[in-house]
Amino acid sequence: MEPNLPDVVLWSIPAFVLLTVLEVAVHRLHPDEEATGYDARDAATSVTMGLGSLVFDLLWKIPIVAVYTAVYELTPLRLPVLWWTVLLMLLAQDFLYYWSHRGHHVVRILWACHVVHHSSRKFNLTTALRQPWTSLTVWPFYVPLVACGVHPAALAFCSSVNLVYQFWVHTERIGTLPRPFEYVLNTPSHHRVHHASQGGYLDRNFGGILIVWDRLFGSFAPETERPVFGLTKNIATHNPVRVATHEYAAIARDVRAAGSWSERAGRIFRGPGWQPAGRVPEDRVPVQPRVTTERAG
Repeated sequence: MEPNLPDVVLWSIPAFVLLTVLEVAVHRLHPDEEATGYDARDAATSVTMGLGSLVFDLLWKIPIVAVYTAVYELTPLRLPVLWWTVLLMLLAQDFLYYWSHRGHHVVRILWACHVVHHSSRKFNLTTALRQPWTSLTVWPFYVPLVACGVHPAALAFCSSVNLVYQFWVHTERIGTLPRPFEYVLNTPSHHRVHHASQGGYLDRNFGGILIVWDRLFGSFAPETERPVFGLTKNIATHNPVRVATHEYAAIARDVRAAGSWSERAGRIFRGPGWQPAGRVPEDRVPVQPRVTTERAG
């Protein structure tokens, strides 16, 4: 029987609107000259990307639910939906989210989906709404959870909780929290690092709700200097279709220009900044280094 769980995203929409209006008011009443603030066109693009993602996610949901349902029917395991098992599911989903998020930074065809979320040079609550339209690349990371007996509806609930949690970390108006929170949770300070384009900040802090995964797996970096947001090669457009597809177009160009099948494969499955040996990197959008395993700070 399908568990009866609330639609967390739907219930959170009024809070999203209220908090965004409050942040805009704070920016106007108490401006911070170093903050990126709000730009009407940029915010409109982010909201449009968010609304578009809801439409496209409904389309992707059909094959994804079919696969998850098949896996769930094949596994003999069943995890009941109780208050303590839901907490375990949330923990497991957050762990898998970390690896999905990290994978979407280090494999170019996955980065083509996720780059949308990093394409704004502003960092405010509307940036949280700048979601991709091609999220079909995310589902494989959560198959192990369904195979362990988690009902697809329970997985959807956990994913929604994770998404809603991350809304509030997209702001420059909150500094650092007390140390215990900063050590365990993903906070605005940690997520500003994740959205920054400086070399020492690139490909860091992938956690959704918890930052402990980054501390455990060597991808954590503290906020030590003011972040510069956006891509290392920014896109000069507010057109939602181009925002959603520009990296796929760049991959197609690179594949067409490749001189061998190994180079074609590298253009798709290696890191976003990968170049064949001896090739001078082209000045194109976007270029993103691969994750390193060293700790920064």
